[in-house]
Amino acid sequence: IIDPPREEAIAAVAECQRAGIRVKMITGDHAETARAIGAQLGIGVGLPALTGAELELLDERQLRQVLPGVEVFARASPEHKLRLVQAMQASGEVVAMTGDGVNDAPALKRADVGVAMGDKGTEAAKEAAEVVLADDNFATIAGAVREGRAIYDNLKKFILFALPTNGGQALIVIAAILFQLTLPLTPAQVLWINMVTSVTLGLALAFEPAEAGLMDRPPRAPNEPLLSAFFVWRVLLVSLLMAGAGIGLFLWELDNGTGLDSARTMALNAVVMCEVFYLINSRRIFASVLSPDGLFGSRAVLLAIAACLLLQALYTYAPPLQRLFHSTALDAAQWARVVLAGLALFVVAELEKWLIRRLRLQPTG
Repeated sequence: IIDPPREEAIAAVAECQRAGIRVKMITGDHAETARAIGAQLGIGVGLPALTGAELELLDERQLRQVLPGVEVFARASPEHKLRLVQAMQASGEVVAMTGDGVNDAPALKRADVGVAMGDKGTEAAKEAAEVVLADDNFATIAGAVREGRAIYDNLKKFILFALPTNGGQALIVIAAILFQLTLPLTPAQVLWINMVTSVTLGLALAFEPAEAGLMDRPPRAPNEPLLSAFFVWRVLLVSLLMAGAGIGLFLWELDNGTGLDSARTMALNAVVMCEVFYLINSRRIFASVLSPDGLFGSRAVLLAIAACLLLQALYTYAPPLQRLFHSTALDAAQWARVVLAGLALFVVAELEKWLIRRLRLQPTG
């Protein structure tokens, strides 16, 4: 009787290994049987198998030294599984443990992530685990890792988009107060940006598909902060660019004899246009978006930009909104300056990402 591994399980193990996840197999089978099955899965190829009897001869320090060179553990008892989990955690590893039996419950409970089989697993295993696989398929774990990384990426993208948009507005107001200028944006206009355009654009990043090479990265460190030094740098850079665009066009219009309401309309549209271009930049944290997929590959982003531009057209030309926000109609030359401001931010942001890639400054996780 033979029970060959599923093809998708073999592919999933390889995908996990590419992602920096070390897959180890713990079984009660004979050592040679375990090694043969492991070889089919790509686990422990060319490495020795460690049996439960051999494991009992090792103290904790020796076990931690042996663990990196062993991927297959045979003739293992429930106590051995628990000890292996504890030893890997003592070595600083984040451990996920799969199991289906009552005897697996202690190790599932002790692991950082316990994964129980939902179909053939016992109730004790399910209660001890944090995750239950409904299809009992290892490939589902690899898919969950991929999806989790994509969600975490999109969370970072949204934060990197949202903070500079707020930071740019704050800098505009602070600069106006410090240099005793007329406020380029009124409180109502700031609310328009925050409640209408920024929300419309930012939501598109929640639907961003996973980036290429997502499962070729090593895992991030568990203690890695979300707001890293890079995050602070990117937020400051884009905030300064947005503020510069808003204040620059505001002062330009005033110097050329344009009325205050028209100058404020230019400042607001400049900030929003910078957000539109920066949204495209934000689709990739480090990779360039200068490709058909990067520029046009997200339907959600394109729809969000179209909705935002429509709202801005209403803000600028609809009489009810003109009365409410004191906005004025802009001519073609003014719109050209607004678009150039957004395009300038886009170019600088892409250059910044190019320099980070060139100098290999991006985080590895």
